Amino acid sequence: MVTDVEISPREAEVLELVGAHLSNAEIAARLCISVRTVESHVSSLLRKLEVPDRRALAQRAPEPTGAGPSHPAPVLPAPLTSFIGRMNERAELTEMIKAHRQVTAVGPGGVGKTRLALAAAAEAAGEYSDGVWFVDLVPVTDPGMIATAVAGAFGLGEQPGRDMTESVVAALADRHALLVLDNCEHVVDGVALFLERLLATCPRLTVLATSRARLMVPFERVYPVPPLSLTVDGESDAVALFMERAAAVGWPLDPPLRDQIAAICARLDGMALAIELAAARYPTLGLDGITAALSHPLRMLTGGSRADERHRSVRGALDWSHALLEPADRALLRRVSVFVAPFTVAAAAEVAGSEEGIVAEGLARLAEQSLLVVTASPGGTEYRALETIRQYATERLAEAGELVDARSRHLRWCLAKAAGLAVARQDWRARFDLVADDLRAALVWAAEQPEQRADAYDLARRLAELTFTRNLIGESQGRYEQAAALATDPAATASMLRQAAAVAGCRMNGDDMDRLHRAAADAARRSGDTAGAARDLATAAANAYRFSGKFVRKLPQQEAIALITQARELAGDDPDAQAAVALAEAGRALTEIGAAQGLDDNAVPVTIERAERAVELAHRTGDPLAESAALDTLTCAQSWAGDTFAAADTARRRITLLSSTPDTPAGTHELIEALGEVTEASLGTGDLPGARRWARRLADHPLLAEVGHRATGWLLVADAFAGNLDEVRAGSVRFLDAWQRAGAPARSILGPPAAAVATIHGLCDDQDARREWSAVLNQLDPSPGNTYGYGAIFDAMLLLHRGQAPQALERLAPEPGEVWQWVTWIWLHWYVALRAEAAVLAGSPGARDRVAEARTVVAGNPVATAIVERAQALLDNDQERLLATVDAFDTAGCRYQSLRTLVLAGGDHAGRGAAALADLGFAPMAPAATPMMTSER
Repeated sequence: MVTDVEISPREAEVLELVGAHLSNAEIAARLCISVRTVESHVSSLLRKLEVPDRRALAQRAPEPTGAGPSHPAPVLPAPLTSFIGRMNERAELTEMIKAHRQVTAVGPGGVGKTRLALAAAAEAAGEYSDGVWFVDLVPVTDPGMIATAVAGAFGLGEQPGRDMTESVVAALADRHALLVLDNCEHVVDGVALFLERLLATCPRLTVLATSRARLMVPFERVYPVPPLSLTVDGESDAVALFMERAAAVGWPLDPPLRDQIAAICARLDGMALAIELAAARYPTLGLDGITAALSHPLRMLTGGSRADERHRSVRGALDWSHALLEPADRALLRRVSVFVAPFTVAAAAEVAGSEEGIVAEGLARLAEQSLLVVTASPGGTEYRALETIRQYATERLAEAGELVDARSRHLRWCLAKAAGLAVARQDWRARFDLVADDLRAALVWAAEQPEQRADAYDLARRLAELTFTRNLIGESQGRYEQAAALATDPAATASMLRQAAAVAGCRMNGDDMDRLHRAAADAARRSGDTAGAARDLATAAANAYRFSGKFVRKLPQQEAIALITQARELAGDDPDAQAAVALAEAGRALTEIGAAQGLDDNAVPVTIERAERAVELAHRTGDPLAESAALDTLTCAQSWAGDTFAAADTARRRITLLSSTPDTPAGTHELIEALGEVTEASLGTGDLPGARRWARRLADHPLLAEVGHRATGWLLVADAFAGNLDEVRAGSVRFLDAWQRAGAPARSILGPPAAAVATIHGLCDDQDARREWSAVLNQLDPSPGNTYGYGAIFDAMLLLHRGQAPQALERLAPEPGEVWQWVTWIWLHWYVALRAEAAVLAGSPGARDRVAEARTVVAGNPVATAIVERAQALLDNDQERLLATVDAFDTAGCRYQSLRTLVLAGGDHAGRGAAALADLGFAPMAPAATPMMTSER
């Protein structure tokens, strides 16, 4: 427990949730703050409580007290009215959800399934350490959007590389929670598929669903929800509900009237919705009037099974309630039924085709009759109809012959909202979330109406853009593809498919990128745009080279060559097409260099020449994204050539080019890749402040919020080189949590951050944590890059700290030319500089030659140069020159190496350096890590 430490109230909240084993993303969602803010609090807590990692931090969290809840409060909607009766049913359903993993409360519309499910969920909340969560599926008109609705309730986002269902399943895999899915009947097939995956993968998750029919999934237990009791031991839940609702509107009823009320409830078969509607009429009709009003419609509702009568009793109650409305209010009720989400007076007026003042009065009257529910929201008063009433009103809309007209006005309203959102800046996310379900519902309808195809295309395109901005990138890709299918012009189809391909790139789905670019080429050919088709085919080939790590199916070399050949034939003299072909050809040449050693001496210069030609042609087109892609290829070619500084200059040039491009899918895809590349370039040239700056932008990019391992990787490397212990510890929590939630994929690009974190734990002498991270590293990347490249560099740093210079020298034994594939680009300068220092400290006979060779290689790199200068000073026993490197390291932002230099200097300097290292959290440097006199000195 925490004692004698000053922590802020917000830090206390974060600490408690860390103790509950929530991830940073979950804490952010729970406290409504950013993941970055959570990371800052965790870092501060690690420092204040003087603990090395999150595991130790969780142990310092306060124990739950009896005064407060030990489980998260249930995330359930607050009912506007009290829950009446159903003691037995609530107890039975509560026991069922405790005993079974999936329970479906079934019954006809209006029987009270939702209220009973909410009551049972609240009753069982204490059983679930990760809380109770509620999702209303009424607004979901597309079965494919069920996972999106669930993700929204949990505050989850989509993980690039996975669809939304996979992202939700991964996020909930270890949750001990109760999920309530309400109103499943209209998307029952989609719910069934979703739940089968969810329940098979999330063993501690329980699902309570409400539906008019069972879901027919494994694990399902069905609880038939009965009507309210008419008489049980002299008491009646139905009568109690009627009396309570009548009293709520200011008309309490006397007990002697119970028999008359019971007769009304019996006519309504104990159906909760029907009773509530009848009670709402009591102030204007009285009991006699209600009885008379019910008599006529219910006379026609005889015969059939009891279940059918229950359905009919609700319809009968709706019929008479509807019949008692003024004609204008009837029209308003049926017209607003097109809204699937809560709506405002202004929205209702536009869709109803009436003045706002008249509509406001009508909505108020409908709410007074319990036909609409009123809620307050940040945007003002909102209205919604219970699903049973909405469906009834929609049927009436069709019967009146107004369905097409009302839905068309709703569609126009949605198009206007989407257009407004496209240019909005303030409160954008909240404004989108308020109307998103209506946009989707309007699109579902319009897509099936041939006469609405143009508007459907426009709405699909708008929704694709909006969902991309909202980081719903899986939906965005699907909407772009939907827009492509709705477009009547093949050129528009090609454009939408290209956008979809760019989104697929952001999702790390190379196979979809390839499929969509080829489809775009076909559409371009149909439109007569052969140059556009050439660009698409060349881009498909270039992407296979540039983003090979995003592909499941690796594009065979011959297939890529065939794409380039076909593109070249179609390109003609079109500048854009020629630039795309040149990029693909440069990418092919570059891949051949990296594939094997032993190429002729001319291979690298020729490849650089081709890449420079691609850049020149792309620049002529005036398209910054095309030029960025070409610069990417040139950067890689320069890095293979060992020209680290030229590669870094090109990477920075690419970032400058992209700094003013719009946030389109293609632009975002390029920017994310460019930020990673410029961070790597800065690390390779020893620009640690620059590397941290670019890496922070990458880590904070909203599109990477759900893939923290990708977001924070290079920032961890930069902080590890700089010796920023707190930052590495805090960032490693997000990295590890996100990687595990992503299914612990083996990705070589994730190896360097894992090696960096393992080394930092080693430098702090936390052997348990180092072993844990070493295991993660071996799982991530068993490749030669780990063995001979970055892995050797980080191991050598740790060995030198421990005074094991001979072992460090052995770890770096291969000549750089022997392992060039794994030490070019980022790692070459670090490799040769540390190798030179290890040779000096190990007393190697060839130390002086290695230092001289290293100085030539690393010239211009401030950190690597300072390491080499330190090695030279140690070799020459030059104290003044040695201490000069302290300032060099500090200027370069490398505090760890600065303090290490003081320790190596000996005497009073060593004492100051050792104390400062200890204050930062580093373990003492081993005595053997001091300079040893050699014959060469």
